[in-house]
Amino acid sequence: MVKKYAFLFPGQGAQFPGMIRDICDNYSVANECLDEISDITNLDIKKILWESDSQQLSRTDCSQLAITAASLTIAKTLKSFEIEPDLCGGFSLGEFPALYLSGVLSFKDTILVVKRRGEIMQQVCQNIANKSQGVPPGMAAVVGLPPEKVIELCASCNDVYAANMNSQKQTVVSGTAAGLAEMETLCKDAGARRFVPLAVAGPFHSPLMKEAAIQFEKEIEPIQFNDTKILLLSNVTGGLVTNGNVIKKNVVSHLTKPVLWTKEEDVLGDLIQKENESNLVEWKIFEVGPGKVLSGLWRDTEFNNTIQVQPINTAENIESIVK
Repeated sequence: MVKKYAFLFPGQGAQFPGMIRDICDNYSVANECLDEISDITNLDIKKILWESDSQQLSRTDCSQLAITAASLTIAKTLKSFEIEPDLCGGFSLGEFPALYLSGVLSFKDTILVVKRRGEIMQQVCQNIANKSQGVPPGMAAVVGLPPEKVIELCASCNDVYAANMNSQKQTVVSGTAAGLAEMETLCKDAGARRFVPLAVAGPFHSPLMKEAAIQFEKEIEPIQFNDTKILLLSNVTGGLVTNGNVIKKNVVSHLTKPVLWTKEEDVLGDLIQKENESNLVEWKIFEVGPGKVLSGLWRDTEFNNTIQVQPINTAENIESIVK
């Protein structure tokens, strides 16, 4: 039986101080990966990962690079044990490690693009905050309402948009501080169980990030985006994508368009279910990076009873699948 692996990479908000420290303590390849990223960025990545506090890590220009570094370090550690993906997908920021693993971007370009993306987005978020008396914009998870209802409520609010289609039970919205406050009241009045602010610094995946998209498009203009070498899922379309030029356009529109994660889960689940039923292929899905958000979202899918997502973010996790 052929073994195949799907790697899913988490997005912003998954960060926490000290992430992957134990992996670096146990695997030399992990340290080498972080040292390479430090050389590329001229930053002490280990210091950022292990000595930053939660507030500093929540800054977009810090968290994006930190999460990407952690995710790529885990992926390279798995590669040292000949565990490599046959399919990749990533949630929001997580698409960038997926672009590297699928052959779309070089390692160096992945790091530099993510670094610049984070800087641009942080500045745009600060500009939005300055227009609101210094109160930063953000995102919040609406729990307990169907996506259609959340989209309907957004239409009645100023500067609030449905940003992440996480599951049938959870939709993330982006907006200004005033808009999110109004949206919280509307959602609770409509029966939402919870309205949870997220540890991010901006209204991502919404029209409020238009200026960031314009700047980012200019920034990546000279960067080569190759066609994929393995299967790759897209947040923008919710399906598989192969063409490098299309992917390059997607990573720009990605900033202002919602993450269609539920569609990606359906595509992935259908693909794996069909191949597993042949009894010739055995798929495993790994959440490669800090946190367990994507594993939790998968539990809300129809596939969870037969297909699981396993978080790989500690030395113990790695040891359990390579021994």
